Amino acid sequence: MYSFHVPPLDGFNLRFAAVLAAAAAAVFATLLLLDATGTMNMSTGETVVIGLRLFVPLLILRFWVAGGIVAMLLDGADVIITDALDMGGFGDHYAELDKVLDSYYLTLELLVALGWRNAWTRLPAVALFAYRLIGVALFEVSEARIFLFIFPNMFENWWLYVAVVMKWFPRAVPHDARTVAIPMLALLVPKMAQEYLLHFAEAKPWGWTQDHILEPIGIDF
Repeated sequence: MYSFHVPPLDGFNLRFAAVLAAAAAAVFATLLLLDATGTMNMSTGETVVIGLRLFVPLLILRFWVAGGIVAMLLDGADVIITDALDMGGFGDHYAELDKVLDSYYLTLELLVALGWRNAWTRLPAVALFAYRLIGVALFEVSEARIFLFIFPNMFENWWLYVAVVMKWFPRAVPHDARTVAIPMLALLVPKMAQEYLLHFAEAKPWGWTQDHILEPIGIDF
């Protein structure tokens, strides 16, 4: 069961990480150049967020759990960061750039997963990544948000679960169909609720928090 196993990714590969870091730096430098020439108008706040979302996820390659959690939090807190910095928000182009940055850090997690020797952890990760990719492609073609609900991003949840149990709970590491199915179902329920709120009901948690919690107590971003 060595399908999709990439031995050079088994463990931290410093040379590979350096190549990815150089690529991230090149992309960031290109964006700065486009901004300087007026081709892409970015505020200081947006530039800071993009820099964070390009470089911080590289921690995933060495520190799986910490890197994955921080990357996920940055994804959800981009608007919060720009509001807190008060250095300008996002331009019209950020919606598309946000999707690219999401795919970027999830791909880093996939690269880590391809190095896992245990097929019961690796193959579900690959399958879930591909499944979500299909949903995103269908959404981009049809603009029907229901596809983001039908094809939830279970990959990230599964990847973090595996990273945690491999580090601290080795007896819980998936090793057969049962130990894959049980955590998968447990992760699916809250994930479907999240996907429904964000992509189908189009809830805006940060806006609600500002209006109903922060502003009433005198905190105004």
